[in-house]
Parts: sequence; C-alpha cells; structure tokens
Amino acid sequence: MGALVNGVDGANDDGGANDDNAVGGGAVKDGGAVGDRAAVRNGGGAAGTGGTGDGGDRGSGDGGGDRSGGGGRRAGHREGVGEDEGGEVSAAAALQRQRRTALLLRRARSGCALGLLAVGYLLQVLGIVGSYTLFVVSGAVLGLLTEVLLPSRARQVTRELRRAQLTPPARQLVRDALLLGGLGRLDVLRPGGAGALLLGALLLCWTVHFGCQSVAEAVRSGRRLPVVTRNIDASALRLTPSPPALLAERETLRLTGVSALTTGAMCAAAVTGDLVWALVVAWCCWAGVLAGTGWLATWLLPGKRVVGEEEAVAWLDNWLAEYRPTVGMYFSGGATSAYQANMWLSTLAQLDGRPLIVLRERFMVQKIETTDIPIVCIPKVSHLMRLEHSTLKVLLHPANSGRTAQVLRIPTLKHAFINHGESDKLASCNPYAKAYDQVWVAGEAARERYARACIGVEDKDVVEVGRPQLAPIQPAGARPVGNGTGYLTVLYAPTWEGFTDDPGNTSVLMAGENIVRALLADPQVRLLYKPHPMTGTVDPRAGAADLRIRALLQEANAERDGEEPDREAVAALAQADRELAALTRVDFGRHTDEVERMLRQSAPEPGRAQAAAEALRAWEEAYWAAQPAWQHRVITGTRPGLFSCFNEADVLVSDVSSVVSDHLTSEKPYAVANTSGMDDAGFRSACPTVRAATILGPDGSGIPQLLRSVRHPEEDTLAPARAALKVRLLGPAEPPSLVRFNRAVRDLEREAEARERRMRTARAQQEGECAGPAPAGHGQGPGAEPGRDQAPAEALGEDDGRF
Repeated sequence: MGALVNGVDGANDDGGANDDNAVGGGAVKDGGAVGDRAAVRNGGGAAGTGGTGDGGDRGSGDGGGDRSGGGGRRAGHREGVGEDEGGEVSAAAALQRQRRTALLLRRARSGCALGLLAVGYLLQVLGIVGSYTLFVVSGAVLGLLTEVLLPSRARQVTRELRRAQLTPPARQLVRDALLLGGLGRLDVLRPGGAGALLLGALLLCWTVHFGCQSVAEAVRSGRRLPVVTRNIDASALRLTPSPPALLAERETLRLTGVSALTTGAMCAAAVTGDLVWALVVAWCCWAGVLAGTGWLATWLLPGKRVVGEEEAVAWLDNWLAEYRPTVGMYFSGGATSAYQANMWLSTLAQLDGRPLIVLRERFMVQKIETTDIPIVCIPKVSHLMRLEHSTLKVLLHPANSGRTAQVLRIPTLKHAFINHGESDKLASCNPYAKAYDQVWVAGEAARERYARACIGVEDKDVVEVGRPQLAPIQPAGARPVGNGTGYLTVLYAPTWEGFTDDPGNTSVLMAGENIVRALLADPQVRLLYKPHPMTGTVDPRAGAADLRIRALLQEANAERDGEEPDREAVAALAQADRELAALTRVDFGRHTDEVERMLRQSAPEPGRAQAAAEALRAWEEAYWAAQPAWQHRVITGTRPGLFSCFNEADVLVSDVSSVVSDHLTSEKPYAVANTSGMDDAGFRSACPTVRAATILGPDGSGIPQLLRSVRHPEEDTLAPARAALKVRLLGPAEPPSLVRFNRAVRDLEREAEARERRMRTARAQQEGECAGPAPAGHGQGPGAEPGRDQAPAEALGEDDGRF
C-alpha cells in the first residue's frame, strides 16, 4: 500500500510537496481531482513554484523563518567563483528596483481603493447637500462596487479597515444612511406611509442580518468537536451535513448580496421618485434572510446537533479501546509541511499491528494524502493525554515542532524520531532529537553524523532502519540509457538557499545558470528541472536565478523541434487522469465544515489506498509517454513525483541534500555542484554523500565528463563507489529496509510494555508500603534484603526521568 498523491514520491528531496503543477501537462489538483491535460504539448519553461528539498534543512519543523533582508545576506559569497562583481551589484540593484516597484504598486492599489471609498461617501454627501440625484445614486453605486472589489484587489486595506473597526457592515450602514438621507433630500422618502415602511424594512433587514450572525456563531461553535477524524466511522457522534455556507460562513457575501438588491432598488426610487420597488425589494430581502436564519437555527435542534465535548471524548476513548492501535505517527506543523508526514504513509500502512495517525492542527486532516490509515486530530493537550490509557505503545515522529513536547509527557509511550530526510547538512542533526527515546536513521553515515554533531544523542539510542519509502525507485539498468529516444535525460534538482548563511546550500544562486547552459549546449540532452518550492523565499536573488533558468529552458524549447507524442499516448494520459481522480477526489466543497467531512470521509473501502497507488503509477507512466522526448521541462507539481523523475532520468545533478541519498538507491550516476568555496578534495571529505559523485564547478565545469560517463558506462569509474556509498548511507539490502523498520517498531513496543510493567510493580509496592508497617525483612534492620526499599525508584528506571 502506498502513500498516494504523492506520499514520499510526490516531491523533491525527501518528499517535499509542491502546490503547483508540472509545466506543460502536469497534474492540476482541486481537492484531489486531476484536471484536464489537454495542454501536454505546452513548453516547459513557464514559471511556477516547484520542489526539491532537504529534510535536514527543515528538521525543526516550525515552518517559519526570518525572511527580512534576504537580498543582502550572502554578500561576498560569490567572491572567487568567477562571477563579475559588477554584474552581481547590478542584479542586486535590479531586484531592489523590482521590490520597490511591487511595493509602489501595492500602495497604489491600496490608495486607489481608499480613494474610491472616500469618493463614494463624498458624492453621497454632496448629493444630500445639493439635492443632486446623480450624486446620490453614483456615490452609493460606486461605494458598493468598491466593496465588491476590495477583498480581491486590496486585501491589505481590507485588513487595516477591519482593525479600525470599519468592517463591511459598518461601511454599508453608513452608505445606507446616506442613501436614505439623499432620498429624503430629494423628497422621495417622506415621513409616514411608504417612507416609514421602507425605513422599517431596512431596519428589520439589518436586525435579521445580525441575528443570523449570532445563530451562525452558535451553530459553528456547536459543531466544533474536540476531535476530528478521517477514515473512521464516527457516526456515533451524530454527524450531520454542514449548514449552507451562505448562512453559516459567508456573511460578507450574504451582506453584499442583500446590499446590492436594496441599494439598487433605492437608487431606482431616487431616479423615478417612486418607492414601490424599493419597498418590495427591502421586504423581500428581510423575509428571505429571516427564513434563512430560521433554517440555520434548525442545526441547533437535537435532530441536527452533534454531541457535546464530554460525549465526543468518551467516544474517542471507546474507539481507541475497540481499534486497539499499537503504533502511531505523530505530526504537527504548518500548512506547507504536510509532505513530511505524507512520505511515511506507505511505510506506516505496511507495518505489523494497527497503525494510527495523530495530528494536532485541524487543517492538517485534509493535508494528509490518500491513505486507509485511521486519522485522529486532537487539538487540546488535555484530550491528547487520554492516549496514555490506550493500547498505543509507540509514536513515530517525522518532524520536530513545539507541540511535540506535549506528547512526550505521556509516560506509557515510547517515541522514535524518524525524520523526513537525511543529508550532510548540520540541520539534519537537530538537538531536539535527544528528547526522543530513539533516533532512527537510514544507515551508518547518519549514525556517525550524530556522533560528530555532539548534540546529546547517545549512540545506543540510534537505530539504523534504512529508507523503506525508496522501494519505487528503479535500479540502474532497469531500462537502457536514453530509453531508446536518442536523448539523454538529465534531472537537475537543486535544493533551496536555507535559513543559514552557508554559501553552498543551493547551486541555483551561484552555479545554476552555468550548469543549465552547459547541459543545453549538448543537443542530445533533455533537461528536467525540478526546483525547490521555497527557492527565493529567503534570498530574492535565488528566486531571480530560478526564473532565469526557467527562461533558458523556454528559449531552448523554442529552438527545438521533433516528434510529438501520438494521440493514443495523450488519450491514455487523459484516461489515467480520470481513473486517478475517481480514486482520490473528495466529494465535498471548500466551504464544507469538518463535521460533514468526517461524515463523508468515514471508514474507507478495503484496498482503496492500494488501488490509488496503482492508479498513480499508471498515471506517471502515461505522463512520461505523453511528453515529447526532446522537450526540456520544468516540473513543479506533486505529480510526477521525485521518484518518478529519478526513474525517468539517466543522471542526476543536485546539491548536498537528501535528494542525493535517495537517488543513490538506483546507483545511477549523479553530480553535485560545489559552491562551498572548498577545493574538491575538501568538499568530498566534508560531505560523505559527494564521495561517489562527479563534482561540478560553479562555472558548470565537469558537465561534459559527466555526460560522457553516462553514455559510455565503461568509462564510469565511480560505479563501485556508488554501490559502496549506497550501503553506507542507506544500509544493507538484506534484510529489506521495511523488515528492519518493522522490527525496530516491535522492539520499541516491547520496551514500552516492559516499562509499563515496571511502573505497575512500583506503584503496587508503594501502595503496599502506604497500607501499613512493612513485613519482616523489608526494613532497614540487619535482616533486611539489600536494596528492596529502593525498588520503586529502580522500577521507574531511567526512562521516566525524561518525562
């Protein structure tokens, strides 16, 4: 069973998930559905975000970082690498001008939005003062149109207005008051009669609007369960479909719709001098919102109301007792960090026992990719502590976060840090790792890395388990070089600049363009460029270099021509799209609340995840078959994933990152760009993953030698080194990694059970001592048994000192 769409295989490095799509025919996702691939022949140079990552870089799992001043953090790092200093200054100046231009545009939009709002109010006031119908009407219409455009065109202004308590209802109230004043000044709205009825209808509209808001808040609060589930039958919680989003969630849209109707009707009255239509529209709006509010209130009745907090927590206890989980994966993180958990789904699904996924953030429930494993999200610490009384013995942690410390307090659990990727970078050895009972690594190299780091992780707590997710990677020789097309496929998958000032973090900044130009100079090379999704987020120069690389590929494609894929291949890709979408699509909208999602994402049909994994493999095969063999491509989506790119490529070009470690599974040739400033010998010595690589200089030197060694395997002198390094980094082939991983889980389960027995024995002895005088032989007298009085402390053992 696999982690799907895309688990470990879904993005660069150690599984970094990307949000955009492969340019020129990649997957288009909306809630799991795969979009139209009609444009499979589009060029590969379009801009977008993409992914190659480094698990070690993101080991803290906090998803954050200081991005201020990124443009100047690496000043001087290009010295001595053959780059013109004046060119660097010019590039920095150009980027500074771009940032200033973007800032000016944002300020201009904000100023324009505020100006339009002010002009609208001013026109209404002038219309009242001078009895000008045109001003009264145009001011009201202009204000309403500006209100419609504000959320999408000037979000910063919208936020600032809210902070100043000038919310949409407040702004609309002022417009309505001025419009009524204008009607009065134009002698259309007279005291008594129709005028009183219109005033009454508008007041009732506003009253029922705020009443609807109160009911909506009560409904939302009542439907916020203390636990969120997926792949679990939670019908006992009395789950019901969510109320209409227009009533329960989208109050601004509801207000705008009613305001548009009433404003239009009153403007018509101002022009015609007749209040009839204004009266009809206002009273109809009131009746409609009142009926909607009454309908919304039915979700507060017992028939539609979900269970309370105590009942929900009791249900969780009962479900845990019935399911009896043995091993779980604990994950907490930001919206972009879900890839760190997704890469482990396939491994977790294949373990012995009953696996469970424990989350802490509600939004993360939908970020986990297709899986049959039960998922529970427990936001509150007090509820999380109830895991202590379950059968759960082991929690696996793919990332560190602030909330990890909360679950480490549960004494009945053993914790293993499994990380989300390994590289030679120092970030792969985070000091947080010493908080866990064990640290699981791929092979001997990672064990030595922790020893060198001196961060408090003892060697006895490091367990080598391999990388079970790498099974989909095909070995060298699985297909001929060039795959019979005549083109050598090169995958360039650089990492990002990181949050540190290390000059060698990414090759994009200092060597990317040179590497790409050297590759494009060979007419028989097809280049797949898969950049890291965070490229340029810290140093804007890296983002600019990334865009220039994409432009180079686009220009190269414009100068190329060749055979297009046949219609059958394109049709096969479209069919694979449909089949994959049918297995992964969710059947609810973006405004569906979490209660209805729990209802719709109940216990899955057996084998669903396996079927989706097979459909994903079929899609990837169809994708590559539908691409022109001569066309360079920028790949930035969750599909095709990194491992699929490994299988398609004949050789990898990357940086010091876990991409290299994972690629070594195939034993295919690879190259690493040396932008560290060290000589090649020092670079190989400092970075074990480079010892079997062709080293490329910042100027792209080494590319011809690399390509020749791939085309002529007899000249590939590094093949034995790759085979040896593979074992050192990833562990032996036998027993298989999954077997070693599963064995480590069982061993840790037994340790948890042994500790629990010791604790029970200690508690029983403590209770016996408190019940009365100690029996003969248990005291401190001459006949006492040595050390028996310290049995409780010994029974608790070292482990409990961690908690």
